[in-house]
Amino acid sequence: MNSHASQPLSLADFEISPERGFLPPDPCESLPDCPTLNLLSHELPKLLSARQVRRFIDEQPVLLPSIPSSWREDDYRTAMRILSFAGHAYVWETPGQPAAELPSQLAQPWYEIGQKLGRPPVLSYASYALDNWRRLDTAKPIQLDNIVLLQNFLGGLDEEWFVVVHIQIERQAGLGLDGLLRAINGAVQEKDDEVLVGLQALASAQTAMRDTLLRMKERCDPYVYYTRVRPYIHGWKNSPSLPNGLLYDGVEGYAQHPQQFRGETGAQSSIVPCLDAGLGIHHAPDPLTVYLQEMRDYMPPRHRALIHALGSQTDRSGQALLSGHVRGRRQSHQELWSAYCACVDLLAQFREIHIGYADSYINRQHQTSSTNPTAVGTGGTPFMTYLQKHLDETKQAMAS
Repeated sequence: MNSHASQPLSLADFEISPERGFLPPDPCESLPDCPTLNLLSHELPKLLSARQVRRFIDEQPVLLPSIPSSWREDDYRTAMRILSFAGHAYVWETPGQPAAELPSQLAQPWYEIGQKLGRPPVLSYASYALDNWRRLDTAKPIQLDNIVLLQNFLGGLDEEWFVVVHIQIERQAGLGLDGLLRAINGAVQEKDDEVLVGLQALASAQTAMRDTLLRMKERCDPYVYYTRVRPYIHGWKNSPSLPNGLLYDGVEGYAQHPQQFRGETGAQSSIVPCLDAGLGIHHAPDPLTVYLQEMRDYMPPRHRALIHALGSQTDRSGQALLSGHVRGRRQSHQELWSAYCACVDLLAQFREIHIGYADSYINRQHQTSSTNPTAVGTGGTPFMTYLQKHLDETKQAMAS
């Protein structure tokens, strides 16, 4: 084993828990002593439906006078959520006519809060999903019939369901990640029984995640998603309607140069990259692998660190530690190999369901505006070809 594998991996080191996965403790609904931002958060769906977001923000001399020294991590995340939704609503308020410049009263605090959190000033999955929920009954668990969003663009059933399905999957991934780390730590210690128990826990969680993903169409209609939800989550990199990116007025760090950032996308979730890294799924370089690497810049830094730590778990030959351990026992410990293949197969199923959704929710929709293209994802990539390739490469791990 190499030095990377000497320390047992622990979820707690990466601000992750078996009970919640990548979700933080219940997010804050509002900010202390920030009446303007709280009002903007509360009124955003109405302002957006009336196309008055830009006017509202332009009329405010300041949105956040200064960042209070008393703020904790969850206050930063709350501010990032509100500013991110407001920023995207400002840019995409009028279909076909995006704003190419953000006013300083929005751009400056958004940039500053992003710096504190280690993320760029753009709506990312962390603000859209991980930090954007509350439980209706705090005595009950984080599950589909007990979670709602703290912040919406327009609101409505389809937008709500689209995001809460992701939130439930994030929660369900927690026990799976715990199992994955148990399997890897077991492989380091040459304890096959630990590897087996860990892989079985991972497969159980993956089954729950798959079954949740299969429920997407229950309350999120593809046409409504494409026309009413998706337009606001685009970014400004590889954007046909904002070819130069977005100018963040008054942000000294950008020196009045337009910035290009990717839009919000499920590719910014840390779950699948962690499973790829931990299970040793190799993807030959292509435009999507470059893009997925870039997506890590939009993740919370500790989550990014777990993906890196999992990818660093290699044996002496440089092969992924867990898959190498299991492959070496294909004949002597058939149950171990079967348990590993079950996890890889469930990951392939998850990818296959996602491809089907990408096709029906985006690819097959009728494009009516250059600001909401059907051929590229919200992150700005031509997705269908590469999603299929990554699915094929996942399946290859069971054959090789």
